[in-house]
Amino acid sequence: MKPLVFAGPSLHGLALAKPAAYDLAPPASCGDIMRAVLAGRTVIALIDGIFESGPSVWHKEILFALSAGCHVLGAASMGALRAAECWPFGMIGTGGVYEDYRIGRRSSDADVALLHGPAELSYRPLSVPLVDLDDCTNRMAAQKLITSATRWKLQQAARSIYYKVRNWEGLLTAVDIAENKQQILLDWIAASGPAAKARDALDLLETLTVPLSRAAAPIPFQHTRFSDQLLRSLESRAR
Repeated sequence: MKPLVFAGPSLHGLALAKPAAYDLAPPASCGDIMRAVLAGRTVIALIDGIFESGPSVWHKEILFALSAGCHVLGAASMGALRAAECWPFGMIGTGGVYEDYRIGRRSSDADVALLHGPAELSYRPLSVPLVDLDDCTNRMAAQKLITSATRWKLQQAARSIYYKVRNWEGLLTAVDIAENKQQILLDWIAASGPAAKARDALDLLETLTVPLSRAAAPIPFQHTRFSDQLLRSLESRAR
């Protein structure tokens, strides 16, 4: 059985290498990882997950998968968050966003949050997450498109804007960048290639195109009342 990848906005508009090597599923919600284990998946990759429109992926689901001997990988968005929290138990995290959370450079879940369209629009991103904004402004400064002071202003202003309405046009206007300069920066952003989340997501997919090393010895799994209820509800639906 192929690896199963839960993804959405982090992969929007990207050309995927060897897409036949894995199965793509929508952003994960509570129960999806446990359901995948019950269906026989042995490699599960978490990139995107829901967090406001419904219950998010539980940590206990990941521990359940690891206890069953599954490889569980995470990157970019919800996957980076869960990998930073569950790597001591065997979850595999990849990419810069994951590493930032793992070492404590980032701590807020909101840094990866964004508004996106529905499945019918291929989960098109409709706002800019902070991790991508920081990445782009850092690269702009490195290429001397903006000064370090402007980079700081952009990054600070972004943190005062609600994630659902954060976009480049509004942000560049908020820090009083001239209109002609705004267009230069917008053109650069459009042509600069994948930002942080997308690069990490692509790196994770690349790891799935080659055989993974043998999974670590399964960890013991201790059911709670809630994880037991979730498991029983999934098993009953599968009958």
